[in-house]
Amino acid sequence: MGISGASGAMYGQRLVDLLEKAECRVHVIVTKLGRQILMDELGVTELTAESLLGRGSNLLQFHENEDMMSTLATGSFPVDGMAICPCSSHSVGAIAAGLADTLMLRAAYVNMKQRRQLILVHREMPVTAIDLENMKRIAQAGGIICPASPAFYAEPETIGDLVDSVVGRVLDLLGVDHDLPIRWNP
Repeated sequence: MGISGASGAMYGQRLVDLLEKAECRVHVIVTKLGRQILMDELGVTELTAESLLGRGSNLLQFHENEDMMSTLATGSFPVDGMAICPCSSHSVGAIAAGLADTLMLRAAYVNMKQRRQLILVHREMPVTAIDLENMKRIAQAGGIICPASPAFYAEPETIGDLVDSVVGRVLDLLGVDHDLPIRWNP
C-alpha cells in the first residue's frame, strides 16, 4: 500500500483501515509529500497504526520510502498486490517510465514485473495528455488505473460515503470482501 503526494489522504487512510479490519497484512509506504498531506488533511503526525487508524494493529508494517533494502523491493517477497491510494501524477509518470529509485516506485515496478495486481488511485484533475499517455502505458503493462471517482447512485450523504464508494471499488479489485453499500441496486 502506497500513499503518495496527492490530495485525498482520507482515501488511503480508509483503505488501510478496511484492509486491516479484513485481517490483511498491510505493508505501508508513504512518500515525503504523502506524509505532509496526511498531516495537513488528517492531522496524522507519525506513521503508526495508532496515529493513522486510532488503534493499534499487528497487521500493519510501515516501511521508509528510502529503504531500498526492504523486502518489498524484491519479487521474491510474496505479496498479493499493491494499491497506491491516493496516487499523484508524479507517481504515475515515474511508474510509467519504469523508475524505481524509491521503495514505493520499486514495489510498484516489482508488482508489475511479477504480474501481480497494481492499482493506482489517481487523484488529480484535470489530466494532461501526458498523464493519459502514462496511464495508458501502465494499463498496457498490466496495471489498473482506478480514478478516485465516487459513485452517486448509492445516494451518498457524507464525505465518508463518497470515500467508501472509491475504496470499495479498490477492495473489489484486490479481491477483499467488504460490506460497503457501493453496489448498483436500481
